[in-house]
Amino acid sequence: MLLTIDVGNTETKLGCFSGAELKHTWRVTTELRRTPDEYGVFFTQLFATSGVDRGAIDAVAVASVVPKLDPVLESACRRFFDTMPLFLKPETQSLIPIVTENPSEVGADLVAAAIGARSGFGAPLIVVSYGTATAFIAISPAGEYLGVAIAPGVTVSIDALIGRTAKLPQIALEAPGSAIGRNTIEALQSGVVYGFAGQTEAIVARIRREMGGSARVVATGGLAEIVAKQTPIVDAIDPHLSLTGLRLFYGSEARGGDPFKR
Repeated sequence: MLLTIDVGNTETKLGCFSGAELKHTWRVTTELRRTPDEYGVFFTQLFATSGVDRGAIDAVAVASVVPKLDPVLESACRRFFDTMPLFLKPETQSLIPIVTENPSEVGADLVAAAIGARSGFGAPLIVVSYGTATAFIAISPAGEYLGVAIAPGVTVSIDALIGRTAKLPQIALEAPGSAIGRNTIEALQSGVVYGFAGQTEAIVARIRREMGGSARVVATGGLAEIVAKQTPIVDAIDPHLSLTGLRLFYGSEARGGDPFKR
């Protein structure tokens, strides 16, 4: 089985593939202070909860935006899975042309999501990733990674608001029944959920104009289901695009060739 690991600043997403089928997924907190042994034990325990044998993992692909963890994960994979992980590097991967000014600055997680999205939905395309940040990825009709708009993420915004306001409570992130909140919780839910839905509509509209067409819109990330369902501008939701992109990346590196041509 192939283990894919998308390491974000706040959360780490993991997925186990058997061939092209995504069999298991997990979402855990990114922890900078774990040692390789601690990560290995943690992964083993996590797999056990889903009935996955550690010995079944024979390959690992990683997209990481936390460089400090790269050698830690490499050591854990070598010791516990007896395999050297493949790290997706935006500037050297060959699956999607990156035509930004400095490809090495592009997040590996965004490139993985773009690869997965282009494979499943074609091009042109706008991928909206709801994570620590909300990222709007533009993919040209030719399948190129044109660039990205990055805004503060949903949970980051909530934490900042509540942290600076003494009387505002923690809220469940869900859409209220109406835009006009009749109590504090509904008011916060309205502002957050509908506010981010409106942000999505506004930025997508601008990107579409700049791309000169009506690119489809695909939402991904942990909060995609909550926000994207509140706007008709989103055509599809796939929370695991980065994991799919890592599977395609591993296949291209391990076997050669372009999976988009298959």
